[in-house]
Amino acid sequence: MELSVLAIAGLASGMLNVVAGGGSFIILPLLLFLGLPATVANATNRVGVVAQTIGSLWGFHQHGSLDWRWALRATAPAVAGAAIGVWAALYTPDIAFRRILSIAMVAVTLWSLLRPRAPLVTSTTPVPASNPWIVGSFFVVGLYAGFIQAGVGFLVLAITTTAGMDLLRGNAVKVLSVLVLTGLSLAAFAATGHVDWPRGLALGAGNLVGGVIGVRLAVAMGHAWLERLVTVAVVIFAFALWL
Repeated sequence: MELSVLAIAGLASGMLNVVAGGGSFIILPLLLFLGLPATVANATNRVGVVAQTIGSLWGFHQHGSLDWRWALRATAPAVAGAAIGVWAALYTPDIAFRRILSIAMVAVTLWSLLRPRAPLVTSTTPVPASNPWIVGSFFVVGLYAGFIQAGVGFLVLAITTTAGMDLLRGNAVKVLSVLVLTGLSLAAFAATGHVDWPRGLALGAGNLVGGVIGVRLAVAMGHAWLERLVTVAVVIFAFALWL
């Protein structure tokens, strides 16, 4: 029964992660409610995220929405940040991690809700990934992703939108970045024995299906629909966190 619940939650999380972000805001509290230590919950959540990003990345590639060169260049500094973030997460006491996670979830959600919404993007040429602002921003995103992961999609979308991408192309970049960062951090957590594999694989099954569905929704519905969904998702997460 518990694994079935996790698979269903993973399905919803996978769809939200692709079309907006913040799906881990559902999964992490659920894993903590099921009794997992905070570090184990943090690590196990990443199994589902990796599965979801593999499925959705292939979908974006098939639809020609992913600028591979830009995305890989932007992700490179994020990898360095993720290495530091994972190291910090592994050596942070459980109670301290829970408190940091709680604060970070509220902060990221409120920031996403209150930040000015970017206008519709019409440019086809984004700011180069080698731009110092892009490099520094992705390094910080990597640091956060390695430590917590939850809500990192909102941060990547903020960067890609500011760089001149619409939400469809930005979502494709987000998926590739999250796959690389989460895959590397998951390997580190697994090597130290912090992954609950049965629960993680149940999440992964749901996330994989949700990721594929999310790509179809993102491509079919377009930028304006995605912008509205991002706003609605942030509001829901904010209410859920306060309750």
